[in-house]
Amino acid sequence: GLLLFLASSLASWEVGKNSYHILSSLSLNDFCINSFINTDCWINYYLRFILFCIVSESDCYVTLWLPTASPEKIRTKTIKNCKNPVWNEAFCYRIDRRVKNMLELKVCDEDTVTKDDELCTVLFDISKLNVGPTARVTFQLNPEVSNTFREKTETLVWIFLLNSSLYFYFVSREISCLEVKVDGYVISFLSLLSPQASVGRAIFIILSICEMQRLSESETSCKFCVHTFVMVFLCSSQQGHDVRLGFDLCTQEHNFLHKRKKYVAAALKKVLHLEEDLQEHEVPVVAIMTTGGGTRSFTAMFGSLLGLQKLNLLDCISYISGLSGTTWTMANLYEDANWSQKYLEEAISEARKQVTKSKMNCFSTNRLKYYHSELKERAQEGYKTSFIDLWGLIIESMLHDEKDNHKLSDQHQAVNDGQNPLPIYVAINLKDKYSAQDFKEWLEFTPYEVGFLKYGASVRSEDFGSEFFMGRLIKKLPETRICYMQGMWSSIFSVDVMYFWNLAGNSEDFWNKWTRDRVKDIEDDPVPSTKPHELETRLFTSAGPLSDTLRDVLTGRPTVAEYPNFLRGFQMDNDYLANEQFSTWKDTVLDCYPNKLMGTAENTLSLVDAGFFINNSYPPLLRSQRKVDVILHLSYNGGSQTLPLEQVGKYTTEQGIPFPKIRMTEEDKKTLKECYVFEDAENPRAPIVLFFPLVNDTYKNYKAPGVERTPTEMEEGKIDVSTFRTREVSFSEESFDNLVKLTDYNILNNENLIVQALRAAVERRKQEKE
Repeated sequence: GLLLFLASSLASWEVGKNSYHILSSLSLNDFCINSFINTDCWINYYLRFILFCIVSESDCYVTLWLPTASPEKIRTKTIKNCKNPVWNEAFCYRIDRRVKNMLELKVCDEDTVTKDDELCTVLFDISKLNVGPTARVTFQLNPEVSNTFREKTETLVWIFLLNSSLYFYFVSREISCLEVKVDGYVISFLSLLSPQASVGRAIFIILSICEMQRLSESETSCKFCVHTFVMVFLCSSQQGHDVRLGFDLCTQEHNFLHKRKKYVAAALKKVLHLEEDLQEHEVPVVAIMTTGGGTRSFTAMFGSLLGLQKLNLLDCISYISGLSGTTWTMANLYEDANWSQKYLEEAISEARKQVTKSKMNCFSTNRLKYYHSELKERAQEGYKTSFIDLWGLIIESMLHDEKDNHKLSDQHQAVNDGQNPLPIYVAINLKDKYSAQDFKEWLEFTPYEVGFLKYGASVRSEDFGSEFFMGRLIKKLPETRICYMQGMWSSIFSVDVMYFWNLAGNSEDFWNKWTRDRVKDIEDDPVPSTKPHELETRLFTSAGPLSDTLRDVLTGRPTVAEYPNFLRGFQMDNDYLANEQFSTWKDTVLDCYPNKLMGTAENTLSLVDAGFFINNSYPPLLRSQRKVDVILHLSYNGGSQTLPLEQVGKYTTEQGIPFPKIRMTEEDKKTLKECYVFEDAENPRAPIVLFFPLVNDTYKNYKAPGVERTPTEMEEGKIDVSTFRTREVSFSEESFDNLVKLTDYNILNNENLIVQALRAAVERRKQEKE
């Protein structure tokens, strides 16, 4: 067992007149916890830390890691050839008790020839420790028997004058020079901080004896010892954040919705034949949700939008979400600031030209030189380049005749007056050595912001790709062109073996049994506490080197789109798991391990097509803040049409997200109709979903709603949707026209169902107000 002895004593010193936020210092063996509280006292908690570990005769040592206090891992000395090693060493951390502090204790066996063996790891929640009483914790090592974010909130300078009886605590300027004040006097000591001195990191500065003596004699009565050291610790300030923290919609989106509702209200009055104008609170939020599918989805989406426009329903839409191939459609449309106010035939004609042209020119000598030049320029700008960026340039060549200089933020002009629906592009962030089923984090991209759904953290779209630390923009990069974003949103080259395993309908349980670390709760004698935000003490035992190799093979991805993580430098709040919004999107195996979550934030984002998890773009529309009433699910899936819908139904149930029950018989799945309506009458928070699978049902016999085909026209209705394969990047003119006509018809032929859903949504809104 691993025994942890904690004992405390209390002492205090006067620090000054100012009161500051809670900061703490944790020390191991003569293991002391020192706390700054919102008073003018410095409080020390001394805790004795003794490690006692029963193992075979080995050369054991223990490493300690508390990433919320220090990025460095520290370790004990090695006890040679001893099966009952005892360590009695002192380690000191300074901690912020508002954040989730998880101490990681790792028992290792030193090996002079090969890599040291990691025998086991214990995770211990520091919030279990109380001030004052002595606590003893025993860890049984025998494997058989979220405001979501909190950051250091002031630009502080901690000054320790060693070998001196004085202790000072001050506030610094937000520049690279240090100005120290002592008892109201200014010490004119300015030092440009070295490159190693960064926010959140401790450094030591040695002042010259002459300077210290001169200052002490001329400007203050304080006497300094000859050997005096100053330790400086810089923390971030809350003011001037470049990362927006909060789950609410940004101000620009609120303004957009206010303007968009005027278009929607006017369109609904016409479509529903209302006698009176709708009040703003009576206007439902209607969204289009699309699935991916390469050129097939790019083409089919044009037909669906055309059908909605013919029915005067396009102005009823407030949001359009997409992934993979439908992001190509959206990006092309939003190059025109008034695209939905114009007849779509012109845009469809241009898309037809691009889809049907030969793609051999995409790989001509001139094009290859162009790709090389663009990637070189991108690298010089400061971006990491990968094959995904090359794929983005190929997409640009497939869909444009010339260089496309548009950027995501350029789409402001298409939504600032509410004249078009707000586009939302979707991707997921993955983690190395984890499958998409085990770890994925949803990101949404709008013309206004790029943000994590789970963390409530967003940056301006024009700042995405730049470097951030603790919420501040520290290195501005030019905004990336949208073709590179399209490459990331449809990164078909980021697939791993586990994706194909799941695609074949197999469970991950078999692989997880052999690849996952073994985890066990080991609080046989837990520290008494009633704090609801505490995490259980857990013991991790590695599955072994063979399992690690197997995991690498199964989850290895050829390439991903890498961007700087704007969460870098943040820490999880002490009670982050109690945050309702975080819990809504808490769907990874690491959500209860804040060290690993924030460890991921220290690395670059690894962004891929969201279709590697579920081929739909529902999540942004299911955010409670958007209050979406009706969702038109436009499916362009190449395989099972119902599988993505069933998957999102299961996902929302597991996450507790309001969503109607998806009930379809086997007969329905075999002979799909053009439209299905799903509604939860008992839960008004659940949206009404209209599901449009990509099928050829009545179109075989009708060339328009209610207009039967003549015998000579029957051949035109024989469209086999299975021939439109995802891997195809070019269609014939006939194939393009057939797919657009089919999806156009499927919308037109189900006008009544759409209108009924809109009417129900209006009535629901009116009842909510009452």
